[in-house]
Amino acid sequence: MRDTHKGHRQLRCLPFRLASVLRGPPKITPKIVRMKGRENWNVRASNFSKKTFNPIRNIVENMKITPHPDKSMIALSIGDPTVFGNLKPAESVVQAVIDSVKSGKNNGYASATGTQQAKEAIATYMSCPGAPVDAQDVIICSGCSCSLDLCISAICYHGSSIIVPKPGFPLYTTLAKGYGVTSKYYNLLPEKNWLIDLEHLESLIDDSTAAIVVNNPSNPCGSVYPKNHLRDIANIAVKHKVPIIADEIYDNFVFEGQEYHPIASVHPELPVLACGGLTKRFLVPGWRTGWIAIHDRGGVLQEISSALRVLSQRIIGSNTIVQGALPAILHHTPQTFFDDTLKQIQINAKISFEAIKNIPGLSPIRPQGAMYMMVRFKIEEFPDFSSDLEFVEAMVAEESVFCLPGRCFDVPNYFRIVLTVPEETMREACKRMEAFCKTHNTAFQQGLIDEDSAIKKVKMDSVQSNGSTGFHHVVTNGNTVSKTRINGNDEDTKHLSQTSTVKVDSILSLTNGDKSANINGAKVDDLVNDMECD
Repeated sequence: MRDTHKGHRQLRCLPFRLASVLRGPPKITPKIVRMKGRENWNVRASNFSKKTFNPIRNIVENMKITPHPDKSMIALSIGDPTVFGNLKPAESVVQAVIDSVKSGKNNGYASATGTQQAKEAIATYMSCPGAPVDAQDVIICSGCSCSLDLCISAICYHGSSIIVPKPGFPLYTTLAKGYGVTSKYYNLLPEKNWLIDLEHLESLIDDSTAAIVVNNPSNPCGSVYPKNHLRDIANIAVKHKVPIIADEIYDNFVFEGQEYHPIASVHPELPVLACGGLTKRFLVPGWRTGWIAIHDRGGVLQEISSALRVLSQRIIGSNTIVQGALPAILHHTPQTFFDDTLKQIQINAKISFEAIKNIPGLSPIRPQGAMYMMVRFKIEEFPDFSSDLEFVEAMVAEESVFCLPGRCFDVPNYFRIVLTVPEETMREACKRMEAFCKTHNTAFQQGLIDEDSAIKKVKMDSVQSNGSTGFHHVVTNGNTVSKTRINGNDEDTKHLSQTSTVKVDSILSLTNGDKSANINGAKVDDLVNDMECD
């Protein structure tokens, strides 16, 4: 009986259970929480922006830059080759843009990766033996800096690392840090004209390494890597299966006796993301036209290639007016334009190197290309200064010459000068640097400069004395002035001499407040505008 009644109860309950299953779980009405009115504004910046840090701007903005009131400013700091007005784009380049505007064909949106015609022009321009480029492997960007940004954001991920040169272009680290990517620094060797320390480079590679950045020709060093050195770099990258991000914005910008080789051309198995643009070689940094050429070997960059195309949609493409002009710019700019540009910069390189190597306490490293020269100063000979920042600040205060301190490139006790100023400006700048260093260099002041340096201490000591008649030499403006003391009076006799002990016109100008120089230098406010954007 108990079992029978139990079975009847289960049958009577079955319809209710089925209905419950069909209805599903009981509905829960969410409790609406109304946000209380905010009493104060609290709009916060993103973590990405907080991680973005440009060392050049930070260093320059925090420096005490007060130029000498009686001397015009000479800014050897600005990486924009157009700022002084002596270097201008070719007329044919300007005309190509005018034609692009007048055509009316380039006013609308284009594909995020660039127009087909522009990509074909870049592919032809970038192709070389051992490294052909197809139009489908080109992505056009807003300047080379944008190209680098896309490459780093496509190939790196939070917690990964890139290996970058030291000294080197600081933007690599600026871009990487925002994405939570660590930068490791491989050394460049000044005694070997800034070749890469290959052993040190290889020691930095580990499981977190996403890419190696190679900048050739180099900013800030002005070095150009020979083909065998590039091959050694490529061998290391291939051995450890690490792709290369090549910053080649100074492609073909090399001095007489040097050769430019794209790193993609030196090894058939090396995957490379080659970044370039119009900025430097064509002297149009404000046109913001750059590109990436994807050298995919064995399909290892297939995923990265897709990522770059997706990321390019974030800026909705590059300037279409310039894209319309690219075929004419890249293929019809006369070689004489490039030759003339290089000639001007190479003249400045020679002038500055020859002058600075004879300045006490300074050691320039001869540039081979690009637009820069690095100069080491022997801090032990300048006790007035404890760092390159103080050295540069004082040179602005006393001589109105501003150079970027080595700290901007993560190398102390150096400074970088640009070679794009007019020739007369470069000569004047070197003259002022000489005066500054002679004033502060203890070895010069004590007469300890080696005789082979061609610069010696100004000699004011008496070299002859005979009763009431004395004789001593003072050198001024390249002339030897013999002062003979006769009957208690000084009589001057000038002797033109090319073999004078020292030409101290620059030293005298320092003490006399030379106002003769009328060099059109950059304004102080412009010094912090050099964001080093390629």
